[in-house]
Amino acid sequence: MNRLLTEEDVSRILRRIAHELIEANKGAQDLVLLGIQTRGVPLARRLAKLVGEIEGVEVPAGAVDVTLHRDDLASRGALPLGRTDIPVDVDGRTVVLVDDVLFTGRTVRAAMEAVLEVGRPAAIRLAVLVDRGHRELPVRADHVGKNLPTSRADRITVRVAEVDGEDAVVAEEGDAA
Repeated sequence: MNRLLTEEDVSRILRRIAHELIEANKGAQDLVLLGIQTRGVPLARRLAKLVGEIEGVEVPAGAVDVTLHRDDLASRGALPLGRTDIPVDVDGRTVVLVDDVLFTGRTVRAAMEAVLEVGRPAAIRLAVLVDRGHRELPVRADHVGKNLPTSRADRITVRVAEVDGEDAVVAEEGDAA
């Protein structure tokens, strides 16, 4: 196991992304941050807090569960449902989906469907802590903490203190087969 990002790295990355969100949105007005279950949720809450502290406003943060929007339900079988919590009306707002790792793009597609099911945002943007490549769908993050080129077989694990007791990103090499 190889530690790629430390707690300090994660903190620094989140501060940078918070500033990028403010700059891209020209402030914090009409921003809603929605974390993709599971580890995207605490990341979204932290980003909302950082943006709010910088701008002096409260930024709504919530959670999106993509289970019912997945395109592999038939092959994967029943999955436990997570919680979707969208604290404000998304109509006309800029929704920022927040996730820990961007890989194939399928989870992001499912998250967009979940958001569009409840309203019509002015825009949907994507912020990820790690982009590891290997897209299967035409999805690109607007805000990327760290690009980590990987083999498809590698396993990238993001740990967040709220779920795992620590902040870190680790990699395990997969089999070459």
